[in-house]
Amino acid sequence: MTIRILPAAGDPDAARALVTLLSQLPDSEPAVPVPDSTTLLDTLGRLAAESIGELPEVVLVHERIGPAPALELIREVALRFPAVGVVLVTSDAGPALFSAAMDSGARGLIGLPLTYEELAARVQAAAQWSVGVRRHLGRGAAEAFSGPGGRVVTVSGAKGGVGTTFTAVQFALAAAASGRRTALVDMDLQAGDVGSYLDVQFRRSIADLAGIQDISPRVLQDAVYDDRTGVALLLAPADGERGEEVDERAARLVIGALRTRYELVVIDCGTQVTGANAAAVETADVAVLVTTPDVVAVRAAKRMVRMWERLQVRKAEDTVMVVNRWSKHTEIQPALIEKITKTRATRTPVPAAFKELQAVVDAGRVQDLDNRSTVKQALWALAGELGLLSAPEAPAPAGAALAVRAPGPVARLRRGREG
Repeated sequence: MTIRILPAAGDPDAARALVTLLSQLPDSEPAVPVPDSTTLLDTLGRLAAESIGELPEVVLVHERIGPAPALELIREVALRFPAVGVVLVTSDAGPALFSAAMDSGARGLIGLPLTYEELAARVQAAAQWSVGVRRHLGRGAAEAFSGPGGRVVTVSGAKGGVGTTFTAVQFALAAAASGRRTALVDMDLQAGDVGSYLDVQFRRSIADLAGIQDISPRVLQDAVYDDRTGVALLLAPADGERGEEVDERAARLVIGALRTRYELVVIDCGTQVTGANAAAVETADVAVLVTTPDVVAVRAAKRMVRMWERLQVRKAEDTVMVVNRWSKHTEIQPALIEKITKTRATRTPVPAAFKELQAVVDAGRVQDLDNRSTVKQALWALAGELGLLSAPEAPAPAGAALAVRAPGPVARLRRGREG
């Protein structure tokens, strides 16, 4: 059996040392090392989208990988791609780190400096485990890469007032109405308004989960409000200063816990980039950026996308652009916004019809928005385009391709022609 191995190391010297030793292992096929956590998740996501059989048997994660910490990255890979054996490469091979690595989902730990015998033994053990899991899963392995639970969708705003929270709420309501078990998380930590839009007051918030190392189902349930709309709500703290308690690590733990419990997790990330919502955007299966068709908002959208790229949070081509308050008379059309920002604009723009919304927004009851509303119809259609609705007997809509993080060859060719 040929063992396919994907090394992930941010240090070029460490990557070269890994590949050199891996190439000496019998029946091994080391891939080109990936330099950071974002590229690793993108690569695995692209391979899994083609076929579960395309995934490597073993992933080696070096301790100095970034921007996500090594243990958090291992947890994410183990959750989303459970048929891949992950091994941590570290200079600290003590029992404390070994235990933490196992808790995160690693299948082994290799100490530095590397030795042939230890590397061969750990890789072989992880590969055998991976093959056994895939054989056990059989045909169901095609869906295994999603991990237990469901997908994560983030909704961010180019700037304040473009309709970010309203969009996130409608996505969650649409998914719940279609029968999916859905959670809506307010990660606009200082100015979250999800509770106000749904007329909900609850004493618990995401900040109450920030200091917990192991978020059990019971602990999570205590912090979540089960709304009568069918959407489970994890609200932002009422006191904005408590938002600082939710750092990147806490956000990853919370998102991981929600993934295991809900089919779909919709996260309102607001318009500011923090460690917490940057981690959410990085790990999301679908990252939506909302803008309006005016110069200031489009400039802000381009600024946001470029910031995500500089921080290695998300690539522009992996970002889905939703154009809100659109009309056919608007000078700036979605195609132009797509070209300016290098993102992928959805086929369904959201019309400018605030009069339809004013009564329910002022009352804090957006769940009561009339089904005849053109805005609601567009947003729910958009949820279907993004693959957020449950349709077990229907073929995937053409727009579902937007849910894949890595663009296909047609998208890349189109980008090249436009550039």
